[in-house]
Amino acid sequence: MRRLGFSIWCLVFGVSLASAQPASFSVSGDPSTFEPVPSISSNTITNLHVQGDSLWVGPRFSLTTNSGASWQQAVVDSVSNGRGRVFSIDVEGDVIWAGLGFDQRTDGAGGVDFVPTTLGFAVSEDGGRSWQYRFPPLDTQADSVVQYGVTLLPALPVVVPQQSPPWDIDYDPVNDQLWSAGWASGLRRSSDGGLTWQRMVLPPDSVDEIRPDRFYNFIYTPRQEQGLESQTFNFSSFAVLIDEEGTAWAGSAGGFNRSLNPEVEFPTWRRFEHTGTPDGLIGNWIISIEEQPLPGRNPVWATNWPANGDTEQFGAIVTRDGGETIEQVLIGEKLYDFAFDGETVYAAGDSGVFISSDGGLTWRTASYFGPDTRPDIIAFSVAVTPGGVWAGTNDGLFRSTDGGFNWTAIRADVSLSDGPDGEAVEAYAYPNPFSPATDGLTRFRFESNDGSATLRILDFNMNLVREVTRSGGAGVQEFSWNGIDDRGAQVANGVYFYSIESGGDRFWGKLLVIE
Repeated sequence: MRRLGFSIWCLVFGVSLASAQPASFSVSGDPSTFEPVPSISSNTITNLHVQGDSLWVGPRFSLTTNSGASWQQAVVDSVSNGRGRVFSIDVEGDVIWAGLGFDQRTDGAGGVDFVPTTLGFAVSEDGGRSWQYRFPPLDTQADSVVQYGVTLLPALPVVVPQQSPPWDIDYDPVNDQLWSAGWASGLRRSSDGGLTWQRMVLPPDSVDEIRPDRFYNFIYTPRQEQGLESQTFNFSSFAVLIDEEGTAWAGSAGGFNRSLNPEVEFPTWRRFEHTGTPDGLIGNWIISIEEQPLPGRNPVWATNWPANGDTEQFGAIVTRDGGETIEQVLIGEKLYDFAFDGETVYAAGDSGVFISSDGGLTWRTASYFGPDTRPDIIAFSVAVTPGGVWAGTNDGLFRSTDGGFNWTAIRADVSLSDGPDGEAVEAYAYPNPFSPATDGLTRFRFESNDGSATLRILDFNMNLVREVTRSGGAGVQEFSWNGIDDRGAQVANGVYFYSIESGGDRFWGKLLVIE
């Protein structure tokens, strides 16, 4: 089902929707829609999805079926040949759904910002051999009314792709329904393979439950509107899950929602919220919901982030009885994703990977992923395959075969003896082209004779953009760069040159920065 494309930390509620044209998009119809690649294609791993031995990796739609020994990439044009990326993934048998989007760069008085923007969906019904495109679930200007049961609710039509990426999707094969959580576009459901969409009405912030046989008078809008008496954070959806019992769970900026009859046209919903007590949410913003497969009723886990209350905190909750009771865990930790191996629970977060072998009663932390990792490493996603535990981070993909005690790095690179063009090289940058918003950072690999080195980034006019000096042992070394110049500003798109001086040697190369 997941996990997030993370420029999510940039989200600000109440930002108005700016008008823009949707980005162009096409999907390859060639039956040969996987191509072999040397490794993953980005060092910021935003989502992981497992089915059997297959591990799907976002944001570039990479796939391994042999624990990383070899890699393929799905040839979906927006991702493999464009600026798009995978925000969410769900695989059910031969049916593969991918929620697509990109980070639209905006330059304003406050500096550079990146606005998450939807591109729609790619779907394959034959295991990825061919793909079709589904347009983003947006409205027209005339869609100013939403029906919920016996009530017609005034609604704000969401007509532009900005702030409506598919943060999470879940395909329900039993009822052949696709669910999408799209922030500004809210929670939506398609019963015809993504051709048409229904806006799913969740309880407003002032209501704990809604039923289709009752009349209501609230306005259905995904953001706070000036002049409204009540806030509407619960309409801004970020996570969705249809569990094995057929229960729907929807996470938003205003709570944790449950429906026991999600297959009907107008489901009944109950909203759980932060109450300041140990049996409620820790924070009202839910960005991930996952189900732990166990005998009997499967526990359902959800991340909690603070949304709009002074007493809200980061952490996670679990319900083991379908929402009748709620337990709080990892209070104070900013978390993004969960994975499971029987009773063992893995949670990915800012501090690394948290591991509990007793269902969440006690935890240990895996925060050291090796000597060559960046100091501010964040685990955005986590998954379990027969080949081990996987952690997707802002510095590559890591695999552990001993339950998270030791990790092996997989990054978007090749060795110096087998450079990007198949020949030996003295230095190179990877990934290249480099997207600061998607990739996080690019690395410059080179071989040093004496250990000290200086990296200089220059623009197309050979003006100095960034200079970094480091010392270390002789041998293969790396610099990393996040796209920020010496003044602390994000650099513009374009061609840049890099120079590495080490031990009397100088290596030159070219880097393309593009969003």
